[in-house]
Amino acid sequence: MELTKEEEEMLNGKQGNAVKKSMEILCALGEIFGAKRLIPVTSVQISGVSYANLGEAGLEFLVEMAEDGRVKVKTTLNPAGIDTKNWQALGIDSEFAEKQRRVIEAFEKMGVAATCTCTPYLVGNRPNIGEHIAWGESSAVTYANSVLGAKTNKEGGPSTIASALTGRTAEYGLHLDENRQAQFVAEVKANVKGVMLFGALGYVLGKAAGGRIPLIRGISKASLEELKALSASFVTYGGAPMFHIEGITPNETIVPSEKFIVQQEDINRAIAEMNDADDADFVFIGCPHCSIEELRELSELLKGKKVKKEFWVGVARPLKVLADEMGYSSVIEESGAKFACDTCHAIAPLKGRFKAIATNSAKGVYYGRGQNRFRTIFRDLAECVSLAVGT
Repeated sequence: MELTKEEEEMLNGKQGNAVKKSMEILCALGEIFGAKRLIPVTSVQISGVSYANLGEAGLEFLVEMAEDGRVKVKTTLNPAGIDTKNWQALGIDSEFAEKQRRVIEAFEKMGVAATCTCTPYLVGNRPNIGEHIAWGESSAVTYANSVLGAKTNKEGGPSTIASALTGRTAEYGLHLDENRQAQFVAEVKANVKGVMLFGALGYVLGKAAGGRIPLIRGISKASLEELKALSASFVTYGGAPMFHIEGITPNETIVPSEKFIVQQEDINRAIAEMNDADDADFVFIGCPHCSIEELRELSELLKGKKVKKEFWVGVARPLKVLADEMGYSSVIEESGAKFACDTCHAIAPLKGRFKAIATNSAKGVYYGRGQNRFRTIFRDLAECVSLAVGT
């Protein structure tokens, strides 16, 4: 790859050990993927934050990078393995919590904003159309590419840290316009409305796409929450971290000749395949983390009721604070449901604690099964609440 004079100096260690290691990571990635150069990024979202995934080796790497590494661009964090302020109430082991605290402390020393959310675009890290960024959370990457029109590959944890400390990424993949074109048309002839059904649509399209980008037709409107759910499930079940929706998303694309039809029976089959339990002892809402509108809707459904299951609500802490001010939090907590800020069911150490999870998230089903061996119930928000309160 061609490097600028400044990049050569970074690679040679003139800006310290952490920057040198970061440049080595980015140059290696660039060589693997055939990039011709590095390009500046305006924003980074770091993935791989949970100690459950990092382990002791990962923690030691972060502590070393934090000795002299400092971020050069706006940088936020993916969810951690604990709610940093309320981990005891969620039943998290104190030894794990201490390890997780040290992970977050290392990131904060680098200058990273410890937002601990998979929805950085809801808490101030919201890039504009055309901006090159380096994000590592799959659902957020897909939302950024598809809905916001920013440009990022699905980065791994080390490469996001490298981009944060250098302000660079290798120019390949979805940073190039020729790789952002639709590869088939997905014609939706089913009734798709609401978070759950958009998640089911992502399940169908992800499996059909096989790593390709679709141009979706037949969707006349979609809310932020519906697009968030589609982004999460589409990439989780096999799609590329990008889609186009005719008349809704901002990127221009060619119109391919290959066509795939989504019928109502495809959606119904997807829902059936994501249900393999008759009852659940755990309810999780907020995968990806809830928006303020989702918290409003949940508070209305839980008002005056008591949950009889362990019930977690995944949300970024700044939105929990906003929900406090709006009066939503008190209603939710009076029901017995618990906020799980900074974390989620996929990365908290929950294996063995519950047998089956109920959720309105198709991505939540995937990680409930894969990470924690839960059986799953996939329902819309109102039905999850009904199951939790026993009505």
